[in-house]
Amino acid sequence: MSDAIVIIPTYNEIENAESIIRAVFSQKRDFHVLIVDDNSPDKTGEIVKGLQQEFKNQLFILERKEKSGLGTAYISGFEWALEKSYQYIFEMDADFSHNPDDLPRLYNACVAGADIAVGSRYVKGITVVNWPLSRILLSYGASRYVRLITRMKVKDSTAGFICYKRAVLEAINLKKIKFVGYAFQIEMKFKAYKKGFKIEEIPVIFKDRTKGKSKMSGGIITEAIFGVISLKIKSLFSK
Repeated sequence: MSDAIVIIPTYNEIENAESIIRAVFSQKRDFHVLIVDDNSPDKTGEIVKGLQQEFKNQLFILERKEKSGLGTAYISGFEWALEKSYQYIFEMDADFSHNPDDLPRLYNACVAGADIAVGSRYVKGITVVNWPLSRILLSYGASRYVRLITRMKVKDSTAGFICYKRAVLEAINLKKIKFVGYAFQIEMKFKAYKKGFKIEEIPVIFKDRTKGKSKMSGGIITEAIFGVISLKIKSLFSK
């Protein structure tokens, strides 16, 4: 039984699903994988279920009825993992923008004392590959904006490549997490920060997807911009 599980949300990731699963299982450290699939029309879920015969008791799938947002997918995954005995619970994208070879580094950071290990694009300059300049400026600017408003000392607050210790997810009321896009990542870090958990950033190289379509939208960006202000204001009136 592994003490670590990697949660990977999917929606129409048939081009990446098998490869990302095999990449996680190729690591020297034993990780389990939970795919949270939002009823992908391209039958991503069928690919995953086929692989379960090969990776018995290592690969799991949580199927949802419809596409309901990245944040709710992770919340569903967190709740599933917390019902088991996993001590280290990861977030990772399916499209290889997050390198599975970095999973042990995030794991080791938490074992060494961090409560949350963030795979950071901005802790050592800007380590992003194949993004247009406009998207780099948007993402980097958003992280600077979040630091200014929240006072968190996290340089990559919108990062989605993360290892949480179990205690962090148990301490956060997951049912009260409001946001679903970039703002979800900010909200989770901010609530952990307010509770005094130690957040450590581990430098990683982020590569834009080469297969499949991006799920980025204007609504996700708007949610992040205004969501940060909402989070900060609410924190001023809470204990």
